[in-house]
Amino acid sequence: MSNEGPNETATRASSGRELIYVSRNGERAMAMARLQHLGWNLRRANDARAVLRLLQRAPQQPHAALLDLRDGFSQHDLTEFGAALSATNVGWVAGVDASQLDEELVRQLIRDYCYDYVTLPCPEAVLDTVIGHAHGMAVLTCEHGDGTSEAGFDGMIGESPAMKVLCRTLRKAALTEAPVFIAGETGTGKELAAMAVHRHSRRHAHPFVAINCGSIPHSLIQSELFGYERGAFTGAQQRKLGRIEMANGGTLFLDEIGDLPLESQASLLRFLQQGSIERLGGHEQIPIDVRIISATHHDLDAAVADGRFRADLYHRLCVLRLQQPPLRDRGSDIDRLADHALQRYSQEGQRTLKGFAPCARHALHSHPWPGNVRELINRVRQAVVMAEGRLITATDLHIDSAALAAPPTLDEVRDTATRDAIERALQRNRGRLVDAARELGVSRVTLYRLMQRHGLRMAEPGASNTISAA
Repeated sequence: MSNEGPNETATRASSGRELIYVSRNGERAMAMARLQHLGWNLRRANDARAVLRLLQRAPQQPHAALLDLRDGFSQHDLTEFGAALSATNVGWVAGVDASQLDEELVRQLIRDYCYDYVTLPCPEAVLDTVIGHAHGMAVLTCEHGDGTSEAGFDGMIGESPAMKVLCRTLRKAALTEAPVFIAGETGTGKELAAMAVHRHSRRHAHPFVAINCGSIPHSLIQSELFGYERGAFTGAQQRKLGRIEMANGGTLFLDEIGDLPLESQASLLRFLQQGSIERLGGHEQIPIDVRIISATHHDLDAAVADGRFRADLYHRLCVLRLQQPPLRDRGSDIDRLADHALQRYSQEGQRTLKGFAPCARHALHSHPWPGNVRELINRVRQAVVMAEGRLITATDLHIDSAALAAPPTLDEVRDTATRDAIERALQRNRGRLVDAARELGVSRVTLYRLMQRHGLRMAEPGASNTISAA
């Protein structure tokens, strides 16, 4: 029995520690109500959908969750709970009967998703300690998430604002069944984003099948997507399942969808409308349950306008649209990705490397990265093998020396801006110093002195320009 007074108990209860109790048994839920006196804001959920609804109300708030398995837990339940169990802002604890620890599925659940488990019923203090630890881990994840949890979603590296927006959207997309379209340049990691959505969706236990629509000859794309029956064409010695059928129950990732020929676009649209396919050379309609995620580096809006991509298919695929940011817009993420690549491939070199030299850091941020993350990883991996010293240099990265020009100083930036402002003011006022000085907020004498300092002089009478370089 607690020795706290009513005010102390009320203070703890308002502390905001969120606990979700998942059970189908109403009587057990009533028994858990005592946890509210220990400072938990208790929420009950009967199933996975109820858990997701609670999480959607506060997607950034840390939660502890107690999953009561005493009513039994099946493989179907594990599939249904997949997205909720994978949520990074939740610390899961399993509540079991002692005998359930012999069940492989229960051991798998605890091992893969839970911070801890308790044998129920158990003393109040023990339960409070265990779920308190799980909640604390969720708090650490969320606090880190303002920097990396949002942008570190499912192994994706980055803390830039663009990556935070992307990963926040990925989390939301994973909780739905709507088709997802990922736009972005080549090498930005569109397939990585698609896999993250799949792994955090309710389909995570089923196949993730990817196909690059731009790498398959047009004559073969139909058979690759839909499969074929034996004898459908010359060389078809036996039945072959298509990628769509192989992904049944899971996720189909159509990479470079913008390269899909119009004939295949029509067939894909028919499948999306009917939910079934027909293998080449077959007559049977095969029902397929699959989620579609597509991506391309092409501008699909322009392709639709030019008639190269069907508008009706476009609207079917682009229900949820995500934008994968190019590497050049990700700021300090460049350093994080380079450090990650160095750590990953450091064993491939002949010597132990300590990191990047200052010239290499400058090169990393000066290079435009047309190949994005893929190019960065390849350059770092090559540098690990070829580096002669303990630090990777710009030369080891094979980045064009033209990109290594020293950045302008503050004085140089200021002088350039001042010169540009004077030139524009004089042009707008047709070379009249008095009017230009008034517009710039300086005296005529000051303007004349600034013109001399920056090498500007008035053009000769009759010249086409009013100012010129001295």
